Formats: sequence, C-alpha cells, structure tokens
Amino acid sequence: MTQKVAVLGTGKIGEALLSGMIRGGWAPSDLLVTARRPERAEQLRARYGVEAVSNPEAAKAADTLILTVKPQDMGTLLTELAPHVPADRLVISGAAGIPTSYFEERLAAGTPVVRVMTNTPALVDEAMSVISAGTHATGAHLTRAEEIFSGVGKTLRVPESQQDACTALSGSGPAYFYFLVEAMTDAGILLGLPRDKAHDLIVQAAIGAAVMLRDSGEHPVTLRENVTSPAGTTINAIRELENHGVRAALIAALEAARDRSRELATGNG
Repeated sequence: MTQKVAVLGTGKIGEALLSGMIRGGWAPSDLLVTARRPERAEQLRARYGVEAVSNPEAAKAADTLILTVKPQDMGTLLTELAPHVPADRLVISGAAGIPTSYFEERLAAGTPVVRVMTNTPALVDEAMSVISAGTHATGAHLTRAEEIFSGVGKTLRVPESQQDACTALSGSGPAYFYFLVEAMTDAGILLGLPRDKAHDLIVQAAIGAAVMLRDSGEHPVTLRENVTSPAGTTINAIRELENHGVRAALIAALEAARDRSRELATGNG
C-alpha cells in the first residue's frame, strides 16, 4: 500500500483505527498521526513507529486525511486545514452528525469527502463502520475508506440520508446493550446471585446469542421461539417485557437518537 494516510486528532477510536491498519498490512512509514498534546503524539510514535506531525503538515503530505476529532472541534480543525488541503485529497470524517456538505463548503472546491460512522467496538476489532459518499467522492474513494475501516470490523455502504438512522441504531447501539446488561445484572442480584456471577452469566448469554444471530441465518423471532417453551419460564418473562412496553420504549429511544443526530447535523448542539 503506497498511499499515505494521516489520522488527525488521534484519540481512542483514532488509535484503534491506526492499530487495525497496521495489523491489516499498512506500513507505519505510510501512516501519519496528529494529536493535540505533544506527549500523546510521542506516545503514538513510540507505540506504532509512525510519524507524528502537525495538522498542516499532515494535510500537505498525506493522500487521505481521516478526521477523528470531536464534532464540536471540527470547525476549528477545518479552519486550520483548509489552506493546506489540495482538492485531490480524500477527506474521511468520523464525526457523528456532521454532513459531508459541511466539509465541502469549507475545503477546496471538488474535494472528495467520505462520511464514516463507526462505533466503540472498533477497540476490539468488532466495529460496524457505515460509509457514505459526499458529492465528489467516487467508488474508488469509498473502496479506500472500506480498506481502512475493515481493519477494525465490518463496513457497510449507505446513502448519506440514512446516516442518522445508522447512528441511532449502530453508533449508539453498544450503549443499549450495556444498559440491558446492567439492568439484567441488577435483576440477578435481586434473585440472589453475586454480582460477578450474574455478570458472567449475562455476558456469555449475550455473546452466544450474538454469534447465533450472526451465524445461524435464522430470524430473531425463530431463535427466540426456540428458547420459549409452552407455559415455561421464558414466555412468562416475555409477557412482562411486553406488559411494560419494552418494545415500544426501544423504538421510541432509537427515534430520539435519530432526531438528536439530525439536530447535531443542523448545528443545534
């Protein structure tokens, strides 16, 4: 791989991406990083053998720029970068809620921009990264983004109009599962189990269920029915979940997350 790639604002997700790229075969000499604090830049250089540079230097030297700063810091970063980014650079944004048009308006005319929404399981190479093309991005640009993000999990192309829904479902998705595990752990304690044993039981049940969903090819309704025997324990639990409106609450929660993503896209932070 001869393309030079720079990760700008290398926090946890940026570092996970950097690490995944190196494991996937990218040479450290083809990778650049930037960080706000000099000690963080030095840490990355020592850990991965990559060159740490300033944001303008990265913009001048790299063929692909991956912007991983927080959404509220993106405007400041683009102001710093704009004079140094030629129109043939690929700019990949990992900032939630910010549309590609935001970047296109602030960078040189014709700059290709790809929007990527990933999630925190990138830290364990199990991310889902959702990829959308801006006005000037081609299929080749999308393929390059996929090559980069496939190092930390799966990728999926969607129209940018679906990004807010994907943010609600997948970007925020791990938090819903953590919330459920937390609640089930509390239930286990109420039922008389020690916290650590309740946690281990629930985590393994979650892993097993996820693998079956991924690998069996069965619809989740079928898998649930396979656990649900007549007049048994599971159907009694399901009845209580339905009585308490858990399904409706989940749908409402995801709609709220989608709506918030839309607000962020319009600058209503």
